[in-house]
Amino acid sequence: MSAQHISLYEGKAKILYATDDPKILLAHFKDDATAFNAKKRGQIVGKGEINCTISSHLFQLLEASGIPTHYIDTPAPNQMRVQALKIVPLEVVVRNIAAGSLCQQTGLPVGKVLPYPLVEFYFKNDDLGDPLLTRDRLLLLSLATPEQLDQLKASALQINEILTDFFHKSRITLVDFKLEFGIDQQQQLRLGDEISPDTCRLWDESEEDPDRRVLDKDRFRRDLGQVEDAYQQVLKRVQETSRK
Repeated sequence: MSAQHISLYEGKAKILYATDDPKILLAHFKDDATAFNAKKRGQIVGKGEINCTISSHLFQLLEASGIPTHYIDTPAPNQMRVQALKIVPLEVVVRNIAAGSLCQQTGLPVGKVLPYPLVEFYFKNDDLGDPLLTRDRLLLLSLATPEQLDQLKASALQINEILTDFFHKSRITLVDFKLEFGIDQQQQLRLGDEISPDTCRLWDESEEDPDRRVLDKDRFRRDLGQVEDAYQQVLKRVQETSRK
């Protein structure tokens, strides 16, 4: 890391550095793995490079489809140059199939295909445990304007269509995923953060076994083993589909 890169923020999966241009940041992807709001910690060998590479492919796919993102380029395998954004303090979760907390909180069986994609908003606040909030609570807390919430939902559904189709071509089922957005210098809403096995629930389409089909961070969360192999498999398939 060069001398002019000053660390601005270190999260669970990435470190953000300043650059010579205040409008551009450098994101360094770490091999660190966390789950359950960082109560479980570990390392996934090569995760930083894998997630950075997968995210760069998917950001470019979305940009080509008309979705504004913060992606600029990847100067190193585990580094991404991105536009500086004022982050909207919400995690936007899109669910296509029942899994994880949706099943725990509703009693829906794991694997139930939802009749329509479900879009949920979670408050990005570690101290509160990133709670699921209603629209009225979001507005009460001034976390976003009504117009921004409508825009976030519309964008999330559009991204879901693009990614679901892409992953299907990669023989992967996109079960659910988390998105983060921010506002750029022109006050435009842009997709930020990353899109990777850390932020998506991905199942192998050719595998019916509920454990063996898992190709995402659930392998780490649930101690299923072969975490690195699963991440490598997603990377390989994403790269193959991107070349087609």
